[in-house]
This record gives sequence, structure tokens and C-alpha cells, in this order.
Amino acid sequence: MLDPRIADRDSDLVDRAGLDDADVEQIVHVMRSLQAWHHAADRMSEASRRYMKLNQTDMRALRFLIATRAQGVIATPGAMSEYLGISSASTTKLLDRLERGGHIVRSPHPTDRRALAIAITDHTRRDARETVGRQHARRFAVAAALSPDEREVVIRFLDALAATADPEQ
Repeated sequence: MLDPRIADRDSDLVDRAGLDDADVEQIVHVMRSLQAWHHAADRMSEASRRYMKLNQTDMRALRFLIATRAQGVIATPGAMSEYLGISSASTTKLLDRLERGGHIVRSPHPTDRRALAIAITDHTRRDARETVGRQHARRFAVAAALSPDEREVVIRFLDALAATADPEQ
């Protein structure tokens, strides 16, 4: 339903009061641009997953490991479970799969003998940097090209858009 003039002629869902045709056209253009970005992001994500032969949760786990390493924090299965929002059993299966694929190594935690430390392998970190990292760098450059005022507008818009995904609203 990108164009409410077509999909919602009676304005049952989309209130167009106070908007002239030019406003509606511009808003529809924003919605189409968002859809194009969403499709492009999906394609980039899928290409990265295919290249690394991993699923979406696996990729999120690797991003977690890269971030914890960058922060100098020792990653543990419990912290990963919490970050991913999955059970301990699911985390164990995920770690087994990543270890079999040569993406992670598990070792005893240096200060807590009850816990394990998880680290991403150098090979996988390099692969992630070459795929996902380069994508992020290109997006950063696009944001950097905006003026500070333009970035504030984009931030407000995206934050408001994210808030619409809240089922409580």
C-alpha cells in the first residue's frame, strides 16, 4: 500500500486531510524510496549470507562476536543467548554449527572456570569485514555526505518510523 490514493481511496487507514496532491506524491516517493532501500538491504544481506554460507541468526552471532572483540569484552554463550534472544539449547546448536564451519573457537573463560569464551576466527572476521564491513562503510559515507541538519531530520524520521513497528501503538 505505497500509494493510499489507490489502495485506500476512502482514507479508512491513511488520513490525507490537509495534504495536497504534491504532498501526497512526495510522501509516496518517500515510501517508494524506503521500499527500494529495504529491498536493496535484503539483497545485500542475502548475498553476504550466501557468500559466508550462514543463516541470519548465524550472521547476527558473528556481528555480536565482532562487536564484543572490538570492545575488549569476552563473549560467552550466555551473553550471546541474551543478545540473540534465543534459548541456551539453541545457542549451543548455533555455536556447534559455527565451530564446525570454522567460524568460531571456544576456549575456557580466563576468569570464570564455569564459563566458555567464544571468539570469531581471523578468517571469518576478514570475510565479514570484506562483505558486511564494506557495505556499512558505503552507508556511512552516504550519511556523512548529509549536513548535520539533514542527518537530524533523517534520525527523527527513522526513529518515528521504527516506533510504528511497536505493536503496542
